[in-house]
Amino acid sequence: MPRITVTSVHVDDQARALAFYTDVLGFVLKYDLPAGDFRWLTVVDPGDPGGTQLLLEPDQHPAARAYTAALRADGIPAAQFEVDDIHRAHSELQEKGARIVQPPAEMGPVWTLVLDDTCGNLIQLVTAPDM
Repeated sequence: MPRITVTSVHVDDQARALAFYTDVLGFVLKYDLPAGDFRWLTVVDPGDPGGTQLLLEPDQHPAARAYTAALRADGIPAAQFEVDDIHRAHSELQEKGARIVQPPAEMGPVWTLVLDDTCGNLIQLVTAPDM
């Protein structure tokens, strides 16, 4: 059975993305390896360092740029991450100076929050009840 080991978001600046995903969201660096003009740059959940990696993929391909821009223009998050408490996460993100696009909002059985990752993407955080 296949398993998810790496997923990615396209970013317009890998250094800025690394700062956002580590300093603001709290992920930790897994790999930072040279890859031509760019880097193989992944982060992971600090509580699961062997878990799924998020690749901060350069958006150098025209299709990647168009896709990312279209999602953003339509207000569609490029990725979603779960947090235990959306309201606490909101306060912490505000303290870190994150650009909140949509403050916590109840969406049926879940609460969501959307923020700008400073690298071309909208990111959604969600708190879901135990299912």
